[in-house]
Amino acid sequence: MGSWKLLAVAFLLDLILGDPRALPHPTRWMGKAISSLESVFRTCPFPLVLSGALFSGALIAGTWGACRAVLWIAQGVDPIIKDVLETVLVYYSLSARTLGDSAMAVLKPLEGNRLKEARQKLAQIVGRDVKALDHERIARAAVESVAENLVDGVVSPLFYAAIGGAPLAMAFKMANTLDSMIGYRNASYMAFGKAAARIDDAANFICARLSTLFIALAAQLLAGRGGVTLKTAFREGRRHASPNSGYPEAAFAGALGVTLGGPGRYQGVLVHKPVIGAEFGRAQPVHIRRACDLMLLSALLWAFFASGFAAVTAV
Repeated sequence: MGSWKLLAVAFLLDLILGDPRALPHPTRWMGKAISSLESVFRTCPFPLVLSGALFSGALIAGTWGACRAVLWIAQGVDPIIKDVLETVLVYYSLSARTLGDSAMAVLKPLEGNRLKEARQKLAQIVGRDVKALDHERIARAAVESVAENLVDGVVSPLFYAAIGGAPLAMAFKMANTLDSMIGYRNASYMAFGKAAARIDDAANFICARLSTLFIALAAQLLAGRGGVTLKTAFREGRRHASPNSGYPEAAFAGALGVTLGGPGRYQGVLVHKPVIGAEFGRAQPVHIRRACDLMLLSALLWAFFASGFAAVTAV
């Protein structure tokens, strides 16, 4: 199977199957590995910053090497087995279906004015405190999650799969999982998780900016808002505290005509974030559905591009 077909099939599998909880998933294995080995690397006789860098580097390199080894063995048994296995690994690196389903799970109780349930569903996809969030801020947080995770869950994995196959896509997922588990700016992880956060920032740097082009194209096809999407992305994307998250969030703000960003509480601490798209309207439940539509079309357009890129470079 050609690499472009592999990417296309993996993306279709994600759209159809999502993340079946009954099946084993490499990302969950990654989480267990991080939890199990963290204490080992924390006891290394080095400064925490260096120990954390060694920890992150070892797990990312180990993930890449393990995938390469498994695929090499599969190739020796039967090239078809290798192709199937690599397709499944790339599929496991994607999360467009799960991202959309998770956001829609917030929308349903929000539309029914069941705020407690909506907050519980939202807490599963965001890191902020949700107990005091009202309708607008729940909708805003859900839209922001969809925008940000489009890059982590679709754009970057397909990018790395296109240039380095399943091993590089899985290595990216390990870097991303490390960031989500130890890349915090708090007393426990400020030093130990610093390298993980920086690696994830670097891994998503190009993809976050490329994503705005495909979000704009999707916005043009859906609502004729491609121009304002790009304008908002490049005007306000750099204002975000994250070097990457601001670009897709600003693009979504322009595409949907909704204000995003602003202050929020994380583990009880008020964190001041810049407002993005202040000239637009307030977030409403309907914007969650529109954000999911925008995310899925953007993902589809990116999948076409990544598959085409893989086909051209394979010639």
